[in-house]
Amino acid sequence: MLKTLIAAACFSFCLASALPAAAQNPLATEIIGQETLDIGTSTSEIAITSDFSGADLTIFGALANADQLLLAIGQYDVVVTLEGPRDWTTVRRKERLFGIWVNRTSMTFEQMPTSYSLASTRPVSEIAAAGKLTQLGIGIEHLALTPTGYLSNAANLGEFRDAFRRLKQTAGLYQGDTNGVRFVSSSLFKATLRLPANIPDGVHMVHAYLFKSGEFITERELPLRVIKTGLEDAITQAAHQQPLFYGLFAVTLALLTGWLASLIFRKD
Repeated sequence: MLKTLIAAACFSFCLASALPAAAQNPLATEIIGQETLDIGTSTSEIAITSDFSGADLTIFGALANADQLLLAIGQYDVVVTLEGPRDWTTVRRKERLFGIWVNRTSMTFEQMPTSYSLASTRPVSEIAAAGKLTQLGIGIEHLALTPTGYLSNAANLGEFRDAFRRLKQTAGLYQGDTNGVRFVSSSLFKATLRLPANIPDGVHMVHAYLFKSGEFITERELPLRVIKTGLEDAITQAAHQQPLFYGLFAVTLALLTGWLASLIFRKD
């Protein structure tokens, strides 16, 4: 009997000691109140036709477990990006050689997005520290441009990186809108991304990043397929699957076109 009473007393003491500890555990409270993010797109597939001149992609999102006071005073920020299929990219620099401009030096970067569109609630430089943006790869200036091979002159790395960004932006493949995300209610937001007319086909990835008071909270991603249809798809398939016949057909067509033009514009 005495042993039973002692065991019961010990169990009651351990239970009483454990309850306050659990109640004061900040980690448990933080996990329960962690903000979550859900997103959806207006379409899961973009078809490129002969008259395709670009399109707008709309992304809808919702926040859960958000602090309403912080939300009201604008302490939550959302960044949405669309990354095209990744591929090796080579940047070449021309120099004058004996009076002729030729490609003298080049640099290849590892697996860079072929296209990149960004929308955010405000400029990304105001949302988070540069180190965090670089770690997450958010923003054109913070994409990881990692060169391959041996660098004969490391001082040229910055120049080639700047040239890569400039070429992509000039072609319209890299773009950003610092006002492209807006909250339509206390917890719902909408983002609009512009897809250029020369957007590459393949599987693109939509990323949504949530920040609170400059701190990264969570992210979500969704795939988006961009496909060519009609004549464009037939030409692309022929060029990749039957390159020899495609080349011969292109040469024959060029010769035929030139011959017909000479007949039409021939002076008697």
